[in-house]
Amino acid sequence: MAHEGLWEQLAKLDRQETARRAQCQYIEEADSYSLAMLNKAYVASLSDMRIFSSGSNSQQETASFLEQLCLLAYLISAADVPRSNALVNAQSLPGGQFFFRGPHTLPTEKLRQAFGECPEALYRASASFAAKRCEFGDASITLDILPRVQLTIVIWRRCEEFDARASILFDKSVAAQLPLDALMAAVNLTVGALLRPTAGNN
Repeated sequence: MAHEGLWEQLAKLDRQETARRAQCQYIEEADSYSLAMLNKAYVASLSDMRIFSSGSNSQQETASFLEQLCLLAYLISAADVPRSNALVNAQSLPGGQFFFRGPHTLPTEKLRQAFGECPEALYRASASFAAKRCEFGDASITLDILPRVQLTIVIWRRCEEFDARASILFDKSVAAQLPLDALMAAVNLTVGALLRPTAGNN
């Protein structure tokens, strides 16, 4: 079973305290947690070690490997600490300068390629995620991946003097909410979701 060790860790934790830390709901009669990721509802069932999303049509869809990793790691790790309102890059997080390199490099290049010619397209791509516009670069947004985990994306337009650029930033408090491997997975899920509409236009 995928992530069996994480399920075992989660099962040992106090249910109500976990729900409070993670800012989600524990459903006692179903022994499950209900929480949102990228503005989508998920249920993590402890009784059968299964995570699924429930759409508006009430159909259950089993969460992907990365979705399960993010949700389980978050339920285990989430801490009741306020956001710092200080944005940092991944390398500034504890252990980040060693982790976010090589195969763990953040997918800023994909964002640059998708939005560098038209930064405003970022706003359309992120509309379904309840993203908030920011004042950085030529286009920027902040969106909630999980209740206590925010991501900020900044795009700079290509011009005669400079190539297009993209940055991914985090609230400094994210270090208390997710381990780095789960944070990397969350970023990849977010960027993949943002690029899905643009892929259909290619």
